[in-house]
Amino acid sequence: MKCPFCGEQDSRVLDSRASREGAAVRRRRECTRCSNRFTTMEKVEEEPIVVIKRDGRRELFDSAKILRGLILAGQKRDIPLSTWEKVVEKLEQELRSRYTREVASEQIGELILSKLRHIDEVAYVRFASVFHQFPDVETFKAELEEMIQKKKEGRL
Repeated sequence: MKCPFCGEQDSRVLDSRASREGAAVRRRRECTRCSNRFTTMEKVEEEPIVVIKRDGRRELFDSAKILRGLILAGQKRDIPLSTWEKVVEKLEQELRSRYTREVASEQIGELILSKLRHIDEVAYVRFASVFHQFPDVETFKAELEEMIQKKKEGRL
């Protein structure tokens, strides 16, 4: 592993730990030339997931983009970052196990909404308003009323 400080190709591993529920290995290394320490992450190289957008364009799945959207939806709510990271991690696992290499953005949005319902209602509504692109206040109101009805019936 190349040292980020001096460029030396040789380093020794000081410590290895499983991270991300065993999906990656975190290694603490020390350069044999400059003795600086640095951390590396090792994970399985996976096939990329291609997202089919509403307009037909295709782009690579970007978990950071999903995380930004969730953080924005949960802004000023008492939701720890670790909660959003777990949602994104579970979403990516689900996509890899459920679908082939391509998935429609609508399917991703619906999966996220199903997870948000159980985390925070305000974040759910905020995310839904962007995802569903409500054309007017009445459509938005109808979504809220449906959510309230499901909650009363215990389906939420």
